[in-house]
Amino acid sequence: QVQLVESGGGLVQAGGSLRLSCAASGRTFSSYLMGWFRQAPGKEREFVGLISRSGSSPYYANSVKGRFTISRDNAKNTVYLQMNSLKPEDTGVYYCAASSFEGRLTSTRSYAYWGQGTQVTVSS
Repeated sequence: QVQLVESGGGLVQAGGSLRLSCAASGRTFSSYLMGWFRQAPGKEREFVGLISRSGSSPYYANSVKGRFTISRDNAKNTVYLQMNSLKPEDTGVYYCAASSFEGRLTSTRSYAYWGQGTQVTVSS
């Protein structure tokens, strides 16, 4: 089992950057694929990107490809989401999630563990 805590959200102007962190408890962090999702008001939670257990082969939603970068530090039990060139449509609550499976897991159903979320607001 793993517990996740996100941080780093805030208010930023369009074109700006933010770096989100997700700290995990437990000794088995490296055994989980980690994903990032977001949810805008009135909308369903959507996939943003993921990173494999080893940190190789990150995979991104088309809407963020080229602007967002996911990385992880297994020694620190932490996964990061670097967000550049932010747009107002990136606004939402951002969640990290952990899965015991591998692959291009874009569905929320593939993830058993979730953080509480952190708010990102991009002003125009």
